[in-house]
Amino acid sequence: LDTLEKWVTEIFSEIPNNGLPKPSFGHLTQPFDTPEFHKLYRVVPIRKVHSLSITWALPPQEQYYRVKPLHYISWLVGHEGKGSVLSFLRKKFWALALYGGNGETGFEQNSTYSIFSISVTLTDEGYKHFYEVAHVVFQYVKMLQQRGPDKRQVIWEEIQKIEANEFHYQEQTDPVDYVESLCENMQLFQKEDFLTGDQLLFEYKPEV
Repeated sequence: LDTLEKWVTEIFSEIPNNGLPKPSFGHLTQPFDTPEFHKLYRVVPIRKVHSLSITWALPPQEQYYRVKPLHYISWLVGHEGKGSVLSFLRKKFWALALYGGNGETGFEQNSTYSIFSISVTLTDEGYKHFYEVAHVVFQYVKMLQQRGPDKRQVIWEEIQKIEANEFHYQEQTDPVDYVESLCENMQLFQKEDFLTGDQLLFEYKPEV
């Protein structure tokens, strides 16, 4: 550590601090409030695959990194057990896989908006019924909204424990990649969360 500190001091101490605040674009609300955003687009793929993607533009969520509400919702949407969306669609022979979430990249989550997407890999039969598939997905999201998260703390705590285990037993990454990741985290999280802010769940707040 002493050697590393010496190197960092020698290399970076001469870089001036201009004292400017981090830029924020939070005043640019509803960036996708256009007629084009409320449409269905059909794209012909190069390879033979059927996929239905539903995307929502939400208010910025990065300030809730200690709660991670989108991670919580994606966990429920992506559940594959009894009563799940995917379980229902598989029984209909309409879908093979389903993924929902936010990649927490600068494109999907920033100071202006957050993107939440659900992607369903359809069978040939599912492609013929993609309107019904979309309807099922919206029904499930509506059910989650109506029931609310108040009675679901057990689920949140389960997610919290799983993420904590993955954090503690993760494989060692390339040092350069790790430093780059930490530098990005320094722009997003409080200093006590630089190492853990992008991975761990800290607080259960159902109102969020």
